[in-house]
Amino acid sequence: MKQISGLWAVRGTARHIASRGVLAGLALAAALTAPAQAADDKATPIATPAQPTAIELGTGPLPGAKNPEVWHTQYGSRFARNVTVATLTPFLPDPAKATGAAVVVAPGGGFMSLSMDNEGWDVARALATKGVAAFVLKYRLNQTLPDLEENEKAMRARFSGATPPPRPDPAQFLASLAPQIADARAAFALIRKRATEWRVDPQRIGMVGFSAGAMLTLATTTNGEDAKPAFIGNIYGPLAPTAVPADAPPLFIALAADDPFFANAGYGLIDSWKAAKRPVEFHLYEQGGHGFGMYPKTTTSTGWFEAYVSWLRMRGLAK
Repeated sequence: MKQISGLWAVRGTARHIASRGVLAGLALAAALTAPAQAADDKATPIATPAQPTAIELGTGPLPGAKNPEVWHTQYGSRFARNVTVATLTPFLPDPAKATGAAVVVAPGGGFMSLSMDNEGWDVARALATKGVAAFVLKYRLNQTLPDLEENEKAMRARFSGATPPPRPDPAQFLASLAPQIADARAAFALIRKRATEWRVDPQRIGMVGFSAGAMLTLATTTNGEDAKPAFIGNIYGPLAPTAVPADAPPLFIALAADDPFFANAGYGLIDSWKAAKRPVEFHLYEQGGHGFGMYPKTTTSTGWFEAYVSWLRMRGLAK
């Protein structure tokens, strides 16, 4: 499949995930988006919240999906699971403050859930206050059991045995991202189509992703064809080395040194960007764990957002 055949970052990540047992974290109640100090916060099912401004992206229902979309709260955020129809929700700045820049926001959750508050809506609202139009991408997800408790039991049973699950085949893992890449491409196309209405410069649309959303951001950058993000952010995503395109966009990275998933695998992505002489900024925080997002924490990782905005401001993208 041409669209994903060169998905370098995810190919390396697939092996890394398998070798370190991260799949268990990806699957168990969106562990990748949990703040470390709230690890015992119980997941509670909730009704699907109203999303009156969400726009369907037209990429169709997830092929073969049988389980309906369900939501729960955990770690102070609302999570969506079993998303079968992709949507985009705009958060537009005051026209008097708008810079013309826009960001597609991709929440994380291991491609099995989406942390819609902490890594989506809260990020978008904050960006809008800085004059940046933000668009939360609710992309399609791998199917999980509809019942929350049954799903957690199934995931624990799968990953708690003495024999670890088989290592995922990289090609199969790459192919599984095709729906998410299609959703990201559709998001960029929609924003450019309505750029005048939304006061957006079509040449200044970037993307920022968290964990799995960071993987999707990198995939969109290299294999999103017509998406072509103008600038990208990788927030506690994998940092596997890659062959960087000659026209690779400026890259912002934030990671905590105590991240249990991606802090101990080197910083090849940064080295690759530097070797290609493409702009890159990297913030490594002493503490913060994984999934700190917009949660208020006592660790310096909380400062990632202001650092990101400063980076946007330096590039003339934010106020």
